[in-house]
Amino acid sequence: MTDRDLLRHIVATIAYRGGKVLRGAPPGFGSVSAGEGTRSAVQILSHMGDLFAWGLALADGEHRWSESQSDDWEVQVERFHAGLEAVDARLASSEPLGRPPERLLQGPFADALTHVGQLAMLRRLAGSPVKGENYFKAEVTVGVVGPDQPLPVYEF
Repeated sequence: MTDRDLLRHIVATIAYRGGKVLRGAPPGFGSVSAGEGTRSAVQILSHMGDLFAWGLALADGEHRWSESQSDDWEVQVERFHAGLEAVDARLASSEPLGRPPERLLQGPFADALTHVGQLAMLRRLAGSPVKGENYFKAEVTVGVVGPDQPLPVYEF
C-alpha cells in the first residue's frame, strides 16, 4: 500500500465514521454543545469542513486557512462530504503532493477524526446516541467518501 493509498483509506474512514454520526441527527442537534465556551455541533462540523479545505491546500503545497461562517447544519453536512470528495480526488490524482503524507495525517486528518468523536459524544448528550460498532469489521472502501456509506457489519 502506498502512502497515498493509506491517506485515501483514512479519508474513507473519516467519511464512514463521520457519516454514521451525522445520519439521523435529531432536529436542533447543530446547536448542542457540551457547555459554555465549547463549540456547538454545527461549529465542530464547520471546523471539519475548514480542515478539509486546509488539507486540500496543503496537498497543493499551500498553507491557507479560512473559516466558514455558516451555522446551517444541512449546508455543513454537504460541505463535509464535498470536502472529503475533493481531498480524495486530489489524493487519487497523479499530481505530486505539496506536503509530506505524514503531515497531512497528523494535521487535518487526525484532527477530523477527533472531531468525529466529539460529535458522537454530543449525540449521546442530546439523547440520540450512535450505536457502537466494531470498526475493524466495517466496510470502509477507498474512494467511497460521500453520504451513502455501507451499512454497519457489527454494531453493539
